[in-house]
Amino acid sequence: MWKTPVVVFTSLSLLLSLSCAGDVKSRSCSDVRQAFTTKGFSLHNVPHQEIQGEHLRVCSQGYTCCTSDMEDRLGQQSKLDFEKLVDKSSHTIRTVFTSRHKKFDEFFLELLDNSEKSLNDMFVRTYGKLYTHNSEMFEDLFSELKRYYTGGNVNLEEVLNDFWSRLLERMFQLLNSHYTFTDDYLECISKYTDQLKPFGDVPRKLKAQVTKAFIAARSFVQGLMVGREVANRVAKVNISPGCSKALTKMLFCPYCGGMPGLRPCANYCQNVMRGCLANQADLDPEWNLFIDAMLLVADRLAGPFNIEAVMDPIDVKISEAIMTMQDNSIQVSTKVFQGCGHPKPAGMGRSARGISDVFNSRFRPYSPEERPTTAAGTSMDRLVIDIKDKLRESKRFWSSLPDSICAEDTVTDPDEEQCWNSHTNGRYFPEVVKDGLTNQLNNPEVEVDITRPDTFIRQQIMTLRVMTNKLRNAYNGKDVYFQDSSDEESGSGSGSGFTTEPEVIHTEPPMVEADKSGPQPTAGAGHGQEPSLRLLVCVLALTALVLCWR
Repeated sequence: MWKTPVVVFTSLSLLLSLSCAGDVKSRSCSDVRQAFTTKGFSLHNVPHQEIQGEHLRVCSQGYTCCTSDMEDRLGQQSKLDFEKLVDKSSHTIRTVFTSRHKKFDEFFLELLDNSEKSLNDMFVRTYGKLYTHNSEMFEDLFSELKRYYTGGNVNLEEVLNDFWSRLLERMFQLLNSHYTFTDDYLECISKYTDQLKPFGDVPRKLKAQVTKAFIAARSFVQGLMVGREVANRVAKVNISPGCSKALTKMLFCPYCGGMPGLRPCANYCQNVMRGCLANQADLDPEWNLFIDAMLLVADRLAGPFNIEAVMDPIDVKISEAIMTMQDNSIQVSTKVFQGCGHPKPAGMGRSARGISDVFNSRFRPYSPEERPTTAAGTSMDRLVIDIKDKLRESKRFWSSLPDSICAEDTVTDPDEEQCWNSHTNGRYFPEVVKDGLTNQLNNPEVEVDITRPDTFIRQQIMTLRVMTNKLRNAYNGKDVYFQDSSDEESGSGSGSGFTTEPEVIHTEPPMVEADKSGPQPTAGAGHGQEPSLRLLVCVLALTALVLCWR
């Protein structure tokens, strides 16, 4: 009598089971279709209901809203989205180097132009035609200084020595205009420059100040340019197949699972980003050394190597040198005549009348408060302080890039319990790996070949290393190409911890084992052979003794 109810109950259970199974199979993909439309994709071949997912290669092969074509398109989109994330996160650092390089460059070039204009205006008022007829040597000086700053192959020490030699020749002729001087005689005069010191101590001091300031300024602006270029290059990521697969799984497999609004867990995101940006993180140690070197040179530019403090009063300093030579003209001329001989008298039409009177005009003392305000709208001090603040913020940027990306609200879900954990909606349990290529061996999300570092990133590391070496030399007032050997430069930058000379690698020929078949040197040979002879005698004696015992 229980048979009928049992059959009915079993039938109802079967129908209910089939009904539930039908609901699972027929789950709608409308949310996914809407998300696909938002992404700008065509809805062609996008299923309305879930289908079997055995065709999928990255996402789960259970019931899915994705076809293989959709998975491929989402894979391509994941690369684009990742590139945009890196571009957005690195935008600030790239903009900082670009804008500060432009600002520093404009400031420096305008400072040179203002200094040249100031000198020209002052010397025209003071010396008149005597200056205008000889102005090319001053124009050449500023032209060479500018060429050095913009990266030209210029030896600053030679440029400044040449300027003072030419100035000495011109002034000596003007102060002794009643004589005629041949080219050989003028060359003889130049030989007495160091001995006579016709311009006093100005050339030596100015050379030390100008070379140190220009070396620091050129290295600094080059550093800003290198930082800009490296940041721009490294921000263009090379996406490996393992990274591409991990990105697709993290960003778009929720779509295929019918949960397009579910964002990844933060720790899950960090593992994926650490795997995809492993090579970028390896740039960080060299990047930090580069930033430290930039900060040290910035301290020099705001302190003892301040180019503004050197160039603003350069007209006054050169004028002081001219006055010094005029004051000592008789002593200088007498010693030159003694060493080079008496020149021939000039014709009757030439006269030195009025020339000495021209040099009697002296300039008023220079005041630091009179620094001109440039179009850049700042002084060197304020400009450098601004750049230093930005440089400090850029330290450890590349190793922290994964965290910066995953901290975006649009990327991850702050709720650790309600987020995409690579399989479903729930907590992500694996530990977050450390940054850097070698630490990705145990990355649970990204397949990374730690034996093959990115050669492009390694090139950027070398670029930073070379620039850091230049900056360290500049910090000590040394040019990496032109090392100043003058005494007044020695010992600069003491206590910095940096070497003042570029690293020199000494190479020696490999040691080759001597040919033992040829004749050996007799010196010391007895010492090498004596132990062997003793050993041989002992062996023979022992053998004889054994034979006797037998």
